[in-house]
Amino acid sequence: MKTGLVLLLLGLIHDAAAVTHSLKYFYTASSGVPNFPEYVIVGLVDDVEMFHYDSNTKRAEPKQDWMNRVTEDDPQYWQRNTGNALGTQQAFKVSIENNKQYFNQTGGAHIFQYMYGCEWDDETGEVNGFAQYGYDREDFISFDLKTETWIAPKHQAVITKHKWDNDKAWLAQKKLYHTQECPEWVKKYVDYGRSSLLRTDLPSVSLLQKSPSSPVSCHATGFYPDRAMMFWRKDGEELHEDVDLGEILPNHDGSFQMSVDLDLSSVPAEDWRRYDCVFHLSGVEDDIVTKLDKAEIRTNREKPVDMIIPIVAAGVVLALVLIAVIGVVIYKKVVRKQV
Repeated sequence: MKTGLVLLLLGLIHDAAAVTHSLKYFYTASSGVPNFPEYVIVGLVDDVEMFHYDSNTKRAEPKQDWMNRVTEDDPQYWQRNTGNALGTQQAFKVSIENNKQYFNQTGGAHIFQYMYGCEWDDETGEVNGFAQYGYDREDFISFDLKTETWIAPKHQAVITKHKWDNDKAWLAQKKLYHTQECPEWVKKYVDYGRSSLLRTDLPSVSLLQKSPSSPVSCHATGFYPDRAMMFWRKDGEELHEDVDLGEILPNHDGSFQMSVDLDLSSVPAEDWRRYDCVFHLSGVEDDIVTKLDKAEIRTNREKPVDMIIPIVAAGVVLALVLIAVIGVVIYKKVVRKQV
């Protein structure tokens, strides 16, 4: 089972802000989905999976080595969370059957999800909590922390909304969790995994171009974490036109790469010096600035001067072959005359 599938069902993966740490849990119940557990829980800190439970193993387990440290402060952590997961597994099984009735469904594949957690800004101390349910990849009902009420975008969820809005004790408990308990867990998990979660690796930055008419690509690779920005500037001002920003992609070693292309087809050569590429990594004060310089652009094209040696070498080989052939012909004629 791939965690990515669980996270994408609600489309809830997003990049964190520069100084924001987050804790998110995804509960996923499924019905009629082949080769997928009926129930899965995934926990993430700063979008890194650290907690996993599924109905096949029936066991809560750490997904990062540093999560083993949690038992130093809480020896019963994994046993307690396994018990909680077994309980919610039964509740979610009932919920997905109820939703099938709400939507007048019988067979087929169906997904019911619950995502909750919080974000904590370690500079300002600002906290943001969230909780929402989704059914078959669409929003079903969500919690508004500011108003302490539930929002029902689907009419099938209106009855649930009214029921939950009237449970004032439960709403107070949810507010306490999202604003106080959850941020404390975020701080604890970030402290456990600070060697990897707070690690910063700067990239190597190169200028690349396929052909003289192609855009110039500013390419950064080897950076960590993936919370990074990259853009082109002209005279110190960020450019938005004639710029194509690529996605942040993973490298095989766990680091990341990205690139941003600049179309220079209408820019005179003498104006190239006015451009530069800026790479900014979250948590690092100084940016990496790369000036646009034709001499520094790497390309796959071979320069004419680079072809001199292979051409000369080919000519020498051809001459040697011709000499050998001529020698063989002369030798055969001499042998025939002697015979």
